[in-house]
Amino acid sequence: MAMTLDTLIQDNNERLAELQAGIGYSFNNVSLLQQAMVHSSFAFERMKKGRHNETLEFLGDAVLDLTVGYILFTRFPDMREGKLTRIRAGLVNESGLAEMARSIGLGDYLLLGRGEDASGGREKSSILSCAYEALVGALFMDGGYDQALSFVRQWFEPLIDKRREILLAADAKSALQEQLQEKFNEGPEYILDKEDGPAHARVFTVSVLFHGRSLGCGRASSKKEAEQIAATAALHNLSEPPQ
Repeated sequence: MAMTLDTLIQDNNERLAELQAGIGYSFNNVSLLQQAMVHSSFAFERMKKGRHNETLEFLGDAVLDLTVGYILFTRFPDMREGKLTRIRAGLVNESGLAEMARSIGLGDYLLLGRGEDASGGREKSSILSCAYEALVGALFMDGGYDQALSFVRQWFEPLIDKRREILLAADAKSALQEQLQEKFNEGPEYILDKEDGPAHARVFTVSVLFHGRSLGCGRASSKKEAEQIAATAALHNLSEPPQ
């Protein structure tokens, strides 16, 4: 028999109450929460009208961009737009949102089609991140912007505090590229200076050059990380006033 959102709410009443307790918010319109937990595979297999969480996911994506952007803007008022954008992208991405979803056990409340469920869909980052966005979209529809911002603060501000230094240094290569392109219309060059240590514990030393002049150097267990460290050093050196 084909199901509707109303019948799903009746069947899942206790689990929906458990989820609301877990996220610290009680929905006025529980059908929004239920719809946020319906994956398209379940809707196509089992539901009369095929209503699932993709439109709420679309809305939640926009709400997350706005609320996380606002939190970062107020936390780092002097930071440039490009860096704020990169930090937000480092927080609001598939892996980050899937991590948020796992922290509240969202996978346990999802309604999936038989094939998707059998293939481990409850643990797939793509499904979990979309469900998290749908949850935020549902919360926005139910409680408005202030409630959505309060919810996002609850989950994202501790992460920003925990990863503050990493976030502030995020993607130094892009920041350096942007700065040099803006001033000189050219980008830097990264050179592998040396490679030390045994095969299982290599250490890479990388320099970043501009017009043949070294701007910074980095050492790390991977070339990519060494390049980021070198770019961070270059940004620091470029910000220092000449002696």
